[in-house]
Amino acid sequence: MPHAEPESDAEPAGTKADEPPSPPPRGADRRGGGGGSGGRGHWGARWGVLRHPHFRIVCVAAFGSNLGTWLEHVGMQWVVARTTGSMLWMSYLATAQLLPLLVLGLVGGLVTDRVNRRTLLVVTQACMLVIALGMAAVVLRLPSDLTAFAQKIAAGDPQAVALAGSTNGLLLALAAAQGVTMAFSAPAWQVLTPRLVPREELTRAITLQGIQFNIARSVGPALGGVLIYQAGAASLFIINAVAFIGVMAAVLKTPDAPIPPEQRARWLDLRRAFDQTAEAIRWTCFERGPRAILLACVLFCILGTPIIRFLPLFVSEVYGEGSEAGREKVFGLLLAVQGVGCVAGGFALRWVPHWYPKHHLIPLSVMLGGVFILIFSLADSAVLAAPFMFFVGVFWMWTFNSCMAAMQTLVPDALRGRAMAVLNTAAMGLMPIGNYLASAIGALGQRAVLHTNPELWSSGLGTQIGVGALALILVATGVVMTIWRTPEVDGPGPVARRAGFFRGITAANHRPATPGAPPRPADAP
Repeated sequence: MPHAEPESDAEPAGTKADEPPSPPPRGADRRGGGGGSGGRGHWGARWGVLRHPHFRIVCVAAFGSNLGTWLEHVGMQWVVARTTGSMLWMSYLATAQLLPLLVLGLVGGLVTDRVNRRTLLVVTQACMLVIALGMAAVVLRLPSDLTAFAQKIAAGDPQAVALAGSTNGLLLALAAAQGVTMAFSAPAWQVLTPRLVPREELTRAITLQGIQFNIARSVGPALGGVLIYQAGAASLFIINAVAFIGVMAAVLKTPDAPIPPEQRARWLDLRRAFDQTAEAIRWTCFERGPRAILLACVLFCILGTPIIRFLPLFVSEVYGEGSEAGREKVFGLLLAVQGVGCVAGGFALRWVPHWYPKHHLIPLSVMLGGVFILIFSLADSAVLAAPFMFFVGVFWMWTFNSCMAAMQTLVPDALRGRAMAVLNTAAMGLMPIGNYLASAIGALGQRAVLHTNPELWSSGLGTQIGVGALALILVATGVVMTIWRTPEVDGPGPVARRAGFFRGITAANHRPATPGAPPRPADAP
């Protein structure tokens, strides 16, 4: 399903898979950059990038699917958290979902560049529909009162322990199957948007995709918390399955994307496949601009995303008070608050000056994201944590949106599917490392506190220590990136490298000397 988290997802279709998009209609806005209406005529002024019909259809369908994704996300994490109460099990879940992306991500990008992309999207969405129904069937085996069930597990009831073990095992297997499907679906989604909108509107399209994804994040978790209480966790997976039908219908309405002629005769040429994959890896990892984007995205995924994976444990172990229904609602509301922050961050990007470059914005976003994750981890109540979760969402959006937009702008069309697969594979595939690091650091910290200051010990202390320690490292990473920047993130051009923390924050050297003048060259003296 459309999934950006990191992420921006959908994409438009042209007439041929590797042709550049057709020029915008008369009256369309031809300016680059973010923000703006996207058009000077009636449709452009009112609808912006949504005036492109295929992009509009896909964007609406992707919103419905992303809403279903967040419902499933809430259901999966809540079931596993309530039946295990373990940071380690949450890490197992993350590994099951994301390890296939690490193993198969490059294969998915290679396949995306060698097959009909529209057909690939439809097939992968159909597979995920079946997987979502399987998850619903597994969860339906559990009793509706998970609190009482968790108490039986804690008491060692053999039937409850056996049912929880088989349920979680099946959920991990289905999560792994979903990860395999995502390895092929994600790069196909990411090469879709550049085919649906003109290149000069690509940043705005990616921003809009991020906004719709995070509106779904705002609504989905809160709705999920209510639905778990009213209809049970299985209902979330059923709704997600239904949402895939709308996505498949929307994708089928986009123009076809046949196999590029030069790839048709060489589909099974393994030597050429290896060479093409190596070409994408070299471009992504050894070109200065793409490499800096890759590092920023990977480090934020490893060090920042454990806050989401361990959020159920913050609610149940750190905040702790309240009934089962109340905890479900708090969990959903905190995810919703982050989603609102992401949406606000997407709109706030419109006020970032046009001359403020991405090689300054990305490090700043990484650093501030780490700061607010760290403060969130120190809060001991949901009321105190919620405002900081909002700002986590703001800088979460800034980081991932800026990274994706910068990479999509830099990548040559012929490399797009494979290069984006390299980014997905590294960022999402390595994400579970952060969960294991947080688990290990949290366990060590909790044990140390128990031995030295037992009066400070609490059941949720390990969660706070693990997430907070990684956030502190993320802040330090952002500071280093802000001091020593990579101007090639914004494309080729004259470069004069000038290190400095405050210079990195203000980007004063890029400010036009007079209003309306073009920005000065990258890090110009």
